[in-house]
Amino acid sequence: MRFGMFVPQGWSHDLAGIHPAAHWDVMKGLAQHADAGPWESIWVNDHFHALPTPPPDETGTHEAWSLMAAFGAVTGRVRLGQVCTCIGFRNPAYLAKVAATCDIVSGGRLEMCVGAGWDEAEWTAYGYGFPPARDRLGMLEEGVAIMRQAWTTGRATLRGKHYQVEDAIVRPLPLQDGGIPLWIAGQGEKVTLRIAARYARYTNFDGSPEGFARKSAVLARHCRDVGTDFDAIVRSTVYYVMAGSTESEVEERIAAHRARLAPVLGEDGAEAFVQRFLRNGSVASCGTPEQIVERLEGMQRRGLAYGIFVFPGAAHDRSSLELFEREVIPALS
Repeated sequence: MRFGMFVPQGWSHDLAGIHPAAHWDVMKGLAQHADAGPWESIWVNDHFHALPTPPPDETGTHEAWSLMAAFGAVTGRVRLGQVCTCIGFRNPAYLAKVAATCDIVSGGRLEMCVGAGWDEAEWTAYGYGFPPARDRLGMLEEGVAIMRQAWTTGRATLRGKHYQVEDAIVRPLPLQDGGIPLWIAGQGEKVTLRIAARYARYTNFDGSPEGFARKSAVLARHCRDVGTDFDAIVRSTVYYVMAGSTESEVEERIAAHRARLAPVLGEDGAEAFVQRFLRNGSVASCGTPEQIVERLEGMQRRGLAYGIFVFPGAAHDRSSLELFEREVIPALS
């Protein structure tokens, strides 16, 4: 299994209690920790508002593509990704240009993970409207086509329903041969996974055993239909982790994180967060290293090749992260 690590950026209140003036030092420190450790990649979310939207406080969240450039400049090895870039937040020709620059800044370490977007409150707050799903998916397909064309030829032209691009120059090209690797993220079985079958080197979807198996089967059907090698597409998912040497230590760490969230979200909101992200067994890997390894081995057998892991308390306490590095990654790499 390959391993990616989320860097706290504020979306899930993972910087709560830290003054904004110190945010960059915290993010940079964790990025550099990953760069010096066993991680293949580091990741952030592409969200403009913290959860829930509208957020209950003014803590805020940092913009993903600014962080791509910044992380590229202060790390030297890890790859850089987003889960996932919302196609509707930036014109795709412009985004192709931004991404090419970030790839050059990083020395050729960028990934492009893109999806149709789902958070209506963010779309409307920033003046993008909120097109129906069929239009957002159409934007995704056209946007991906523009980016792939731009990164392989240095120019892009597309007269689509959603985007009209006329000989947009995207040079210098990304450093990576064939352009920046494309990830298609999302659950949609009729359209999103069909787009993934056509364009993606990687997918990112449901991490529950049942959900992962279903999405994989749908992706395989689309690959057969479009003539793509299913086995050439790396399947990934995101897991929230709270690791402890014992089950009681896991509970202590979850309780500590709940307490950090309570001043921001209130007691009920903090508990709802824990239930959503840390207690939901379908999308979480909380437990002792042995328990986490056992779950992830089961997912490996189902075809999971890349895990992207969120450590909600890492900005305050790296002990869960470091335990995962010492005992989980070596067992599964």
